[in-house]
Amino acid sequence: MRFLETVMGIPMSIDIRDTGDVAAAAERAFSALRDADRRFSTYRSDSEVSRANAAGGEVAEPSDNFREVVAIGEGVARASGGAFRIRRPDGTWDLDGVVKGWAAARAARELDAAGLHDYCLNAGGDVVVSGSPGDGRPWTVGIRSPHSPAGMLAALSVRDGAVATSGAYERGDHIVDGRDGSTPHALLSATVVADDLTTADVWATAVFALGAAGIPLALQAGARGVLVLDAAGRLAGAGELTFAPPASAA
Repeated sequence: MRFLETVMGIPMSIDIRDTGDVAAAAERAFSALRDADRRFSTYRSDSEVSRANAAGGEVAEPSDNFREVVAIGEGVARASGGAFRIRRPDGTWDLDGVVKGWAAARAARELDAAGLHDYCLNAGGDVVVSGSPGDGRPWTVGIRSPHSPAGMLAALSVRDGAVATSGAYERGDHIVDGRDGSTPHALLSATVVADDLTTADVWATAVFALGAAGIPLALQAGARGVLVLDAAGRLAGAGELTFAPPASAA
């Protein structure tokens, strides 16, 4: 059964292949996503991050969730030598590079807690999969071509893991190199496969900012595999990557 909702301004879907009444579990997963949006959306003046930014980045009594997201971001910032950032030059918070993957990982944990085994959660192209879509086969996750919205760069076979991709082709130059504020141009696309979407998402962004130098850092930080397309059109991969025919991507 497939469920679809727009959260954080992004279409998000949950495809559950377990039998039985799964609607309540899907609702709890979407509730986790909506809660993250209420807390971290910069488009909501009443969100925790907006209130902090209105105070110049000061947080008097941060929630546990705020502390957790900041701690994740600070860890990646250190590991990437500052290329990944969670604060703007004016001291305000820029947590977007952490929040979506973190929120989707929390939503997936709600599905796990409900006893579900076979599902795919798609958060605007960043994906968490568990079990199988059927017949014991792995899930196939398509990676969009940076040259065409309808084209596929590659398709990966994944079981019990997460896939996230960063690039400038959909939202423009929204990723900056936190070391100097420049716009990265070495890569067109950076995809990370990991055990959880928090890791996959933050390191896809960090690798895109760092270029090819970020690949070994991502693997050291827990990525299973990394796939990048550079500005010259060369595709390179490292770690554990299992490719599937693009025609079977779903």
